[in-house]
Amino acid sequence: GGVRGEGDGIVFGCGWGGDTKPKFIHLTYRLMGGDDKKRVGIVGKGLLFDTGGYNIKTGMMELMKFDCGGAAAVLGAARAIGATKPDGVEAHFVVAACENMINDRAVVPSDILTASNGKTIEVLNTDAEGRLTLADALVFVDEECECESIIELSTLTGACMVSLGKKICGVWTDDDDLAKDLEDVSKQTGDKSWRMPLVKEYKEELKSKIADMTNLGGRYGGAIHAGLFLMKFVNKKKPFAHIDIAGPAWDDKVGATGFGAKLVTEWVRRQGE
Repeated sequence: GGVRGEGDGIVFGCGWGGDTKPKFIHLTYRLMGGDDKKRVGIVGKGLLFDTGGYNIKTGMMELMKFDCGGAAAVLGAARAIGATKPDGVEAHFVVAACENMINDRAVVPSDILTASNGKTIEVLNTDAEGRLTLADALVFVDEECECESIIELSTLTGACMVSLGKKICGVWTDDDDLAKDLEDVSKQTGDKSWRMPLVKEYKEELKSKIADMTNLGGRYGGAIHAGLFLMKFVNKKKPFAHIDIAGPAWDDKVGATGFGAKLVTEWVRRQGE
């Protein structure tokens, strides 16, 4: 259905510039008559097209239809889980879908948006919009769905592509057990991953004078800043992993790769064991 109300200001804000209204997609898997041992949340970035907004992209815009690669992986996994029917797990698949376009209503740099948990974000760059939509989705699976463990997939940063190239996704998490689970699943499925650092000192670069935080850090360490930003929207006591699939989600020779769908499917299946 549509975005639910004024509290979802971030999703609204990112979608103001497009004619297509934002949609908040929530699919729940629960095996009828099964024994749910664990409730998990899976969030996918769903930017159906990303112009960059008023901080307009100066290159690669023709590829920006792939900016919903995280959502595609998550929804593909939801379909696979529905078909294979694993027992012991309740899974919530969530996508906050919108477009990042330009018109007279679109967000401009310096605007302040309010997330569904009340935190305020100063928008320093309208092309760092994906993390904004993900924030509301993460709050939803954390607080409303009460998921015990959460992973999120997104084509989020060029910085991750610079670090790991186009064959490997980056994983940011404070939870060593979750990191190990994802590493094992990565090896089994062939969706290659590498754990990346969460440098707490870099949080200083996300501070704002007029809001709780900004949506952009300094020039260096952009992929880490994104991970630190997203951590602010999940309970610190819960295992959470941010997975940046910007590189492997697209292959210039064949197009979209579906990267991450196998990873998510296998990870969800294992949660019920």
